Amino acid sequence: MSSIAAAQPASQIPALPPRRLSAADPTPHSADGLLVSEAVYWTEYYLESDHHYEWNNGHLEEKPVSDYETFLVYAWFSELVQHFLRTHPCAQLVGLEMGFRLPLPSGTVIRKPDFGVVRNDNPQPLLPLDCSYHGVFDLCIEALSDQERRGIERDTVIKKAEYAAGGVPEYYILHQNPAHQAFYTRTPTGFYTPIAPQAGVICSRVLPGLQFRPTDLARRPGLEALRDDPIYAGFVLPGWRADRERAAAATRQADAEARARREAENRADAEARAKRKAVNRADAEARAKRKAVNRADAEAQRADAEAQRAVEQARRADAEAQVRQRLEHELAALRARLAQGRSDD
Repeated sequence: MSSIAAAQPASQIPALPPRRLSAADPTPHSADGLLVSEAVYWTEYYLESDHHYEWNNGHLEEKPVSDYETFLVYAWFSELVQHFLRTHPCAQLVGLEMGFRLPLPSGTVIRKPDFGVVRNDNPQPLLPLDCSYHGVFDLCIEALSDQERRGIERDTVIKKAEYAAGGVPEYYILHQNPAHQAFYTRTPTGFYTPIAPQAGVICSRVLPGLQFRPTDLARRPGLEALRDDPIYAGFVLPGWRADRERAAAATRQADAEARARREAENRADAEARAKRKAVNRADAEARAKRKAVNRADAEAQRADAEAQRAVEQARRADAEAQVRQRLEHELAALRARLAQGRSDD
């Protein structure tokens, strides 16, 4: 990563007063190709609002306009990077036509990437009141305009060579047509090489953890899809996902507690039923015992009654036997007296 401070210190970049249009020329024409000095560019054209100019070694170059679908690709990717930087605040994202100066062997250029990234550890910090960046961006991103061949060549050939020579570590070219998209990383020798996708995923070295599928640039999935996608889940709405996971964990815990309560209630019901069954069995056994005792008492009573009847019968028999015996004695005595009386006659 190189700095351009040695080529032109920040203090040498002129202040940028607002450029006012004259009343006689309310709709200025493009100054594309006009030969102007760097000082004139900074003071007269850098903040031009009707036309956005870059400066290429003395010549103004008007930034071309991309088509609407390419803008949608750019907007989606810009939002993705913003989500990443909110979760991993390791860098700052800049846009709004902020330019930076590249002193190259072939001449000095001032470029305005569609948006750029400055890491927090960049030797040249990005200051809150900066209108231009006085260092070298860590990542430059251009939304390609394919309306003219020179617009295509400016982003894919010229700026690619300039950014590599100037020390920009990564350079991305966005477009609605995947054939025009490109994602480069700078080698130690100072040249760009395409970032090799890993399982269809581009992984940034400048922003470790930033990853995306080039195919998603065309699909542009919404936040709900991104936050549930393992490729993006680490930096797109992680707080929402953490809340959802906490809510899911709380729901699982509540379900587990409810199941535990139901199981405890079921066990209590089963124990109560078992106790009722035991009580019922004990009651039945007690009733059976009482019935057996009652039967035994009844049988004993019957036995006692039968014994008493037997005793009474025996007494009656004895009494009858004694009566018969007495009667027999009396009869025998009577017979004896009768016999005695006959003998006396």
